[in-house]
Amino acid sequence: MNRKSLCGLSLDEIIQISGTDLLHATSIANCLYKRRVTDIDQFKGISKQLKKELKDIYYMGFLDPVASLRSRDSSVKYLFRNRDGLEYETVYLPDSRRTTVCVSTQSGCRMNCSFCVTGKYGFYGNLSVQDILNQVINLPESDKVTHVVFMGMGEPMDNLDNVLKACQILCAEWGPAISRRNITVSTVGITPGIKKFLQLSECNLAFSLHSPFADERREVIPAENKYPASEIIGILKKFPAINKRRFSVAYVMISGVNDTDLHLEELKTLLHNSPIRVNLLRYHSHYGDTSISSTPERMQFFKHALITSGISASIRKSRGEDISAACGLLAAGLKQE
Repeated sequence: MNRKSLCGLSLDEIIQISGTDLLHATSIANCLYKRRVTDIDQFKGISKQLKKELKDIYYMGFLDPVASLRSRDSSVKYLFRNRDGLEYETVYLPDSRRTTVCVSTQSGCRMNCSFCVTGKYGFYGNLSVQDILNQVINLPESDKVTHVVFMGMGEPMDNLDNVLKACQILCAEWGPAISRRNITVSTVGITPGIKKFLQLSECNLAFSLHSPFADERREVIPAENKYPASEIIGILKKFPAINKRRFSVAYVMISGVNDTDLHLEELKTLLHNSPIRVNLLRYHSHYGDTSISSTPERMQFFKHALITSGISASIRKSRGEDISAACGLLAAGLKQE
């Protein structure tokens, strides 16, 4: 018999599969998600008989990384491989004020954005809730994690049900108990998925824009054809702010492409009178790519102009570029050690 994974189950599902009450199910969940117990026999607060019954059908479900690569800036890129052979990368990002894990939601991606290496890797499948959670709770540094960003391989809105459930478990008191304000889900824009996410989750949302001009964005992000950025920005502007949730726009700056004065003015018009924050990011070139990032001076100019027009803006520090772990570079390229 192929045993099933405990990792990925919600508290209600643990109650159902174990036949226990809330108290005992919470004890199992705490052992699984908080204490990271690796053996069902070590579970506290449940009977030996229940442990035996669980072991007959379930295993813990923890998957160790199969390879890793450390950057000069102390960030680490990990390669995971699940039981179906799907490979996906995760990035651990330590900082003085926070420790972030950038997780993947798919092996590859089918959005086909031209600036993203993951799209060129191809699409191999959606990651399960187990796969997503493992990237947070089964890293060597898991006890240090304070923030989670769904900005790795794949489009989260293309695997939304598993993303929502993973967020629910990550935030739960019986789970890792990471604050909703410390979890951000990024998307290139699938409108039905964004609407559902806004209704069913209180986590932050980041929207990848590239250009405020629809014709330019369409050439780089094919999702623009079906789900216009202007419509998505309109939804974010109107959605009520709850529990300090943050909405942001990720704007990857490319020299001479989307960093002109015309782009700046259109960006200001698009985000006028909204609480949406703009995160300006360096562009990371890849093999065969002739585009280069905007200069630091140009990025500072954009930031200053946005702030003085009443739009919150910041320049996001790039991490892990020397190990192809920076924004847009993940492609399951690590080799198993």
